Amino acid sequence: MVTDPQTVLPTTTLREVKELTERNGFAGYPVVTEENELVGIITGRDVRFVTDLNQPVSVYMTPKERLVTVREGEAREVVLAKMHEKRVEKALVVDDEFHLIGMITVKDFQKAERKPNACKDEQGRLRVGAAVGAGAGNEERVDALVAAGVDVLLIDSSHGHSEGVLQRIRETRAKYPDLQIIGGNVATAAGARALAESGCSAVKVGIGPGSICTTRIVTGVGVPQITAVADAVEALEGTGIPVIADGGIRFSGDIAKAIARWRKRGNGGFHAGGY
Repeated sequence: MVTDPQTVLPTTTLREVKELTERNGFAGYPVVTEENELVGIITGRDVRFVTDLNQPVSVYMTPKERLVTVREGEAREVVLAKMHEKRVEKALVVDDEFHLIGMITVKDFQKAERKPNACKDEQGRLRVGAAVGAGAGNEERVDALVAAGVDVLLIDSSHGHSEGVLQRIRETRAKYPDLQIIGGNVATAAGARALAESGCSAVKVGIGPGSICTTRIVTGVGVPQITAVADAVEALEGTGIPVIADGGIRFSGDIAKAIARWRKRGNGGFHAGGY
């Protein structure tokens, strides 16, 4: 479901709707009053042969009485049946006062069928993560991402066991106590503990194991990925904080080694991931 659909007013002109369509790439817009009461919908089909684009939306929109509307939480089968009955591709979600809450499209169901294992939130939206650095100015990016509804934030650095990264995590955790935060990257037990103590929800491990990474070559030092992961898992045992292996998994044997090391530690918080 689209929880915050783009809307237009009854007085919006068809020219403005055309501009919205060109900018957004879709042509269907719920029509609402200033108080967000749903009064209609305007689609590309409604205005396909209209030549006077100065006309208001209210002249050509599908009116309230002919809309397909459902209540929030309506069963999938009920929504599909209503859409099929009216031969429409959009159903509008309203509350008891007929205020617009969201919009469901046929594509929502098609995507759900094609990608049944997609990671979605309780509203059916794809979960989204974003990465930010620890440098000055990134606090503005963090604020903007949280305001946009980001599900998980990665505070990312090639050397996560540094004061700048730890301070950024502490500040972000203090400001957003419920935000899921991943910190990284580290390659030692001490680094994993430092990230956890700073407020991370998960720790990302791996310095130099990636196929294109040159950190170990340039610096002349490094920790083998399986050792780094094992040390981090051991350091965080009992905390409930998961460990993400970033890089170093190039062949099937690498996965077997990672799983074997994880099983030996008996910790359910290890996740192998390739970036």
